[in-house]
Amino acid sequence: MITERGYCMIDLGEINLLDVNRKRINLERANLEKTNLTGANLKETYLEGADLDWAILRRANLVETKLEKANLIGANLQEANLFMANLTGANLQGAKLEGAGAKLEGANLEGAILERANLFRADLIKANFQGANLHGVDLTGANLKEANLRKVHYLTFDQLSKVKTLHDSKLDEKLLNSLRKEHVHLFKR
Repeated sequence: MITERGYCMIDLGEINLLDVNRKRINLERANLEKTNLTGANLKETYLEGADLDWAILRRANLVETKLEKANLIGANLQEANLFMANLTGANLQGAKLEGAGAKLEGANLEGAILERANLFRADLIKANFQGANLHGVDLTGANLKEANLRKVHYLTFDQLSKVKTLHDSKLDEKLLNSLRKEHVHLFKR
């Protein structure tokens, strides 16, 4: 189906694409909702604006994949390789990202499970982490400017003390006060 903007809409529904080996495919705005992409090689694939709600991307190779403004609500990205993947503006509400890392500027991670995710030096500007599980997440050097970190589960003082910046971030009062006492530099422009 061709949309009014000239995009071809692919609807794969619940098709199983187990162990797909593709590189540089253009699946922009594709409907991949509930699709099983476990172990798929989607390196450098274009998935901007794609619907990947409830998709299974466990152990998928998503290195340098373009996922800007993609919908990944409830998606399973456990152990996926998201090195240099771009999820700017993506909706990852309720997604499972244990063991993953990526560029998440402006991403909606509300309620996402990010346990043990590697967000070392990640660009998390304006990301919404409200209600997310950040247990064991490496935030060393991460840019959390203007990020929403309220009501985040398992977020510790130690994790936040290692970030690059918390300038204009929203934090729960207790963490905010503790960090401002010992790490005032994190709140400077």
